[in-house]
Amino acid sequence: MIPRGRPVLNEPDIAARAGVSLATWRRRHAAAFRERVPDLLPESRYLLYDLAQTDAYLAGRPIPELPTGEHPDDLLTVDDAAAILGINTSTIRAYASQGHLSPGVTLYGARLWTRREVLDRRDNAPGRGKGGGRRAGEPQGPRKQHAYEGDPRLDTAREALTAADGAPKG
Repeated sequence: MIPRGRPVLNEPDIAARAGVSLATWRRRHAAAFRERVPDLLPESRYLLYDLAQTDAYLAGRPIPELPTGEHPDDLLTVDDAAAILGINTSTIRAYASQGHLSPGVTLYGARLWTRREVLDRRDNAPGRGKGGGRRAGEPQGPRKQHAYEGDPRLDTAREALTAADGAPKG
């Protein structure tokens, strides 16, 4: 989760801000940096860090605390959104591609949604309004005995076959 949509950086950007190559950053500085500045998406494969915390570390100042608590502008990963909605992560991706949820924003390859949007989807899911559809266990309604039941073309065909008494039916 990225708190309140704060600006983030990845390691190539941090290395550029530090004025060293990415290889040098990873070899000499990344381990000490990672000990002091937390990754915002720890369960994710993406390493994203808060801009204010990164700048404080690079300037040698104390690392500021991140805002705590839930906020509607928090950016949630697919795992966070799936946990709130109580569904699988692949369903979140399907919702986003089918338009049931916005595509979200992509930051450094990580797709994120605002907490406000995910909670709105949870609280106002389609089909949960007035009527709400068929209740579980209720029959779907009357079914036709035959797919063409009530079709007026059947009566026309029956009359034509009766009128052509000796004609072959084929």
